[in-house]
Amino acid sequence: MTFEEVLIQKPAERAQCAGAALEEVLVSAKDNDSLTVGVYECAKVMNLDPDSVSFCVLATDEQFEWDIALQIHFTLIQSFCFDNDISIVRVSDMQRLADIIGDKAEQLEDAHCVLITNPADGSWEDPALEKLHLFCEESRRLNDWVPEISLPER
Repeated sequence: MTFEEVLIQKPAERAQCAGAALEEVLVSAKDNDSLTVGVYECAKVMNLDPDSVSFCVLATDEQFEWDIALQIHFTLIQSFCFDNDISIVRVSDMQRLADIIGDKAEQLEDAHCVLITNPADGSWEDPALEKLHLFCEESRRLNDWVPEISLPER
Protein backbone atom coordinates (compact mmCIF):
# COMPACT_ATOMS: atom_id res chain seq x y z
CA MET A 1 0.00 0.00 0.00
CA THR A 2 1.40 3.37 -0.99
CA PHE A 3 1.16 6.59 0.98
CA GLU A 4 -1.37 7.93 -1.54
CA GLU A 5 -3.57 4.86 -1.04
CA VAL A 6 -3.48 5.44 2.70
CA LEU A 7 -4.55 9.05 2.22
CA ILE A 8 -7.72 8.19 0.31
CA GLN A 9 -8.95 5.64 2.86
CA LYS A 10 -11.64 6.64 5.31
CA PRO A 11 -10.53 6.80 8.97
CA ALA A 12 -12.45 3.64 9.90
CA GLU A 13 -10.94 1.73 6.97
CA ARG A 14 -7.46 2.97 7.91
CA ALA A 15 -7.86 1.81 11.51
CA GLN A 16 -9.22 -1.59 10.46
CA CYS A 17 -6.42 -2.06 7.92
CA ALA A 18 -3.85 -1.00 10.53
CA GLY A 19 -5.25 -3.48 13.07
CA ALA A 20 -4.93 -6.37 10.64
CA ALA A 21 -1.43 -5.23 9.67
CA LEU A 22 -0.42 -4.98 13.33
CA GLU A 23 -1.58 -8.54 14.02
CA GLU A 24 0.29 -9.78 10.95
CA VAL A 25 3.48 -7.97 12.00
CA LEU A 26 3.29 -9.25 15.57
CA VAL A 27 2.90 -12.86 14.44
CA SER A 28 5.74 -12.49 11.95
CA ALA A 29 8.01 -10.77 14.49
CA LYS A 30 7.25 -13.50 17.02
CA ASP A 31 8.22 -16.15 14.46
CA ASN A 32 11.46 -14.25 13.73
CA ASP A 33 12.27 -13.78 17.42
CA SER A 34 12.05 -10.01 16.97
CA LEU A 35 9.73 -9.18 19.87
CA THR A 36 10.53 -7.69 23.24
CA VAL A 37 7.68 -7.85 25.75
CA GLY A 38 7.32 -5.94 29.00
CA VAL A 39 7.82 -2.34 30.10
CA TYR A 40 11.19 -2.90 31.79
CA GLU A 41 12.56 -5.23 29.11
CA CYS A 42 11.54 -2.74 26.40
CA ALA A 43 13.16 0.12 28.31
CA LYS A 44 16.40 -1.88 28.48
CA VAL A 45 16.40 -2.52 24.73
CA MET A 46 15.58 1.12 23.97
CA ASN A 47 18.40 2.27 26.23
CA LEU A 48 21.03 -0.17 24.96
CA ASP A 49 20.23 -0.23 21.24
CA PRO A 50 17.53 2.24 20.11
CA ASP A 51 18.52 1.75 16.46
CA SER A 52 17.36 -1.86 16.61
CA VAL A 53 13.78 -0.83 17.51
CA SER A 54 11.45 -0.61 14.55
CA PHE A 55 8.02 -0.27 16.15
CA CYS A 56 6.44 0.14 19.59
CA VAL A 57 3.03 -0.99 20.83
CA LEU A 58 1.60 0.26 24.12
CA ALA A 59 -1.35 -1.65 25.53
CA THR A 60 -3.72 -1.09 28.37
CA ASP A 61 -7.25 -1.97 29.34
CA GLU A 62 -9.81 -0.75 31.85
CA GLN A 63 -8.08 -2.52 34.73
CA PHE A 64 -4.86 -0.49 34.24
CA GLU A 65 -6.34 2.74 32.86
CA TRP A 66 -5.81 4.63 36.13
CA ASP A 67 -2.44 3.08 37.03
CA ILE A 68 -0.32 6.22 37.51
CA ALA A 69 3.01 4.38 37.43
CA LEU A 70 2.11 2.70 34.14
CA GLN A 71 1.00 6.03 32.65
CA ILE A 72 4.35 7.58 33.65
CA HIS A 73 6.16 4.69 31.96
CA PHE A 74 4.01 5.18 28.85
CA THR A 75 4.85 8.90 28.79
CA LEU A 76 8.58 8.19 29.03
CA ILE A 77 8.42 5.47 26.36
CA GLN A 78 6.42 7.74 24.04
CA SER A 79 8.93 10.54 24.51
CA PHE A 80 11.81 8.19 23.75
CA CYS A 81 10.05 6.93 20.62
CA PHE A 82 9.41 10.48 19.39
CA ASP A 83 13.04 11.46 20.02
CA ASN A 84 14.35 8.39 18.16
CA ASP A 85 11.83 8.42 15.29
CA ILE A 86 10.23 5.12 16.31
CA SER A 87 6.63 4.58 15.20
CA ILE A 88 4.29 3.97 18.11
CA VAL A 89 0.64 2.95 18.53
CA ARG A 90 -1.71 2.10 21.39
CA VAL A 91 -4.10 -0.80 21.64
CA SER A 92 -6.91 -0.93 24.18
CA ASP A 93 -7.25 -4.70 24.42
CA MET A 94 -4.21 -5.95 26.28
CA GLN A 95 -5.61 -9.49 26.53
CA ARG A 96 -6.03 -9.72 22.74
CA LEU A 97 -2.45 -8.46 22.30
CA ALA A 98 -1.21 -11.02 24.82
CA ASP A 99 -3.09 -13.76 22.96
CA ILE A 100 -1.30 -12.84 19.74
CA ILE A 101 2.21 -12.57 21.13
CA GLY A 102 2.21 -14.88 24.11
CA ASP A 103 2.90 -18.49 24.52
CA LYS A 104 4.66 -18.08 27.84
CA ALA A 105 2.81 -17.28 31.04
CA GLU A 106 5.20 -14.50 32.04
CA GLN A 107 4.67 -12.69 28.73
CA LEU A 108 0.96 -12.46 29.39
CA GLU A 109 1.48 -10.71 32.72
CA ASP A 110 3.25 -7.65 31.30
CA ALA A 111 2.17 -7.09 27.73
CA HIS A 112 1.82 -3.36 28.33
CA CYS A 113 4.73 -2.61 26.02
CA VAL A 114 5.87 -4.60 23.01
CA LEU A 115 8.78 -3.69 20.76
CA ILE A 116 9.36 -5.02 17.30
CA THR A 117 13.08 -5.08 16.72
CA ASN A 118 15.18 -5.57 13.63
CA PRO A 119 17.14 -8.83 13.60
CA ALA A 120 20.91 -8.48 13.78
CA ASP A 121 21.36 -9.76 10.23
CA GLY A 122 18.74 -7.31 8.90
CA SER A 123 17.13 -10.04 6.77
CA TRP A 124 13.56 -9.58 8.00
CA GLU A 125 11.36 -7.18 6.05
CA ASP A 126 7.59 -7.13 6.30
CA PRO A 127 5.22 -5.23 4.00
CA ALA A 128 2.68 -5.05 6.84
CA LEU A 129 5.24 -3.20 8.95
CA GLU A 130 5.59 -0.65 6.17
CA LYS A 131 1.78 -0.23 6.21
CA LEU A 132 1.97 0.48 9.94
CA HIS A 133 4.72 3.04 9.45
CA LEU A 134 2.58 4.75 6.78
CA PHE A 135 -0.42 4.68 9.11
CA CYS A 136 1.62 6.31 11.88
CA GLU A 137 3.03 8.91 9.49
CA GLU A 138 -0.45 9.85 8.31
CA SER A 139 -1.73 9.95 11.88
CA ARG A 140 1.06 12.35 12.85
CA ARG A 141 0.08 14.57 9.94
CA LEU A 142 -3.39 14.69 11.50
CA ASN A 143 -1.86 15.53 14.93
CA ASP A 144 -2.62 12.09 16.31
CA TRP A 145 0.83 11.33 17.67
CA VAL A 146 -0.02 7.99 19.29
CA PRO A 147 -2.89 6.54 17.28
CA GLU A 148 -5.04 3.84 18.78
CA ILE A 149 -5.52 0.64 16.82
CA SER A 150 -8.12 -2.03 17.42
CA LEU A 151 -6.87 -5.55 16.91
CA PRO A 152 -9.19 -7.77 14.87
CA GLU A 153 -11.32 -10.19 16.86
CA ARG A 154 -10.99 -13.92 16.45
